Amino acid sequence: MPFFLLAFGFTWALQVPGVAMWLVHGPGHGEALMPLAVLGIFGPLVAAITLTARAEGRDGVRRLLAPLRRWRVSPAWYVMALFLPGALLTGGLWLMRLAGREGPVTYFPVVAGVVIAIVVSVAEEVGWRGYAQPRLEARYGPFAGSGVLGVLWTLWHIPMFSGADVPLEPLPVMLLYFTGGSLLFAFILRGTGSLLLVVLAHVGAHLNNSHAALPGDTLPLLVNAVVYAALGLAVSRGLAPPRPATTLASPQ
Repeated sequence: MPFFLLAFGFTWALQVPGVAMWLVHGPGHGEALMPLAVLGIFGPLVAAITLTARAEGRDGVRRLLAPLRRWRVSPAWYVMALFLPGALLTGGLWLMRLAGREGPVTYFPVVAGVVIAIVVSVAEEVGWRGYAQPRLEARYGPFAGSGVLGVLWTLWHIPMFSGADVPLEPLPVMLLYFTGGSLLFAFILRGTGSLLLVVLAHVGAHLNNSHAALPGDTLPLLVNAVVYAALGLAVSRGLAPPRPATTLASPQ
């Protein structure tokens, strides 16, 4: 799909050079390229708007962005999007603390981190769920399409992980984390029709972010991955297309 080529190309072209210099030559090298690396976060947004504008013009771009303004949904969706995964993460870590584990049970960001989370979430979700999700669903179905998107979403993050000094050994755990999140986010989008709620779900992942414990402690990431995978599987029935009605043959 051209979207993924453009999204990955834009992001990785801006992020890989600085990250590579930092990894090869150590801290203090490649820092001049880091502002470009930050701009790489906008790859999915740039890809979605570029392809939509080319195919459908300004009206198409307005239709792409319109679900960001769809906010009239049940309060229960807001609670699920913003707080449920983070609360389950804290609950799991608290139980482990009772069993003897040491360490935080929450990973709240500073105020600046919340602002960054909002910008990142909009930049990603317009592309992932606003543009790519409907097209993958049309090709593979809602469940498989969400799974494919979760895998690609994980791979897209690799330069960011490396630049943040996050080891790639737990990449399978991250795959579980992002694929579960992709299923959950697709369910929220399908249930509300609101891209705003999906953006808030993405922000919610940053409000209690187990990645803050990396690279020293991978257990919170594992717990968070299990939370998202469990939630994703739990709501996956809501992604399945309805079964066609069957008619029983009349007895002769």
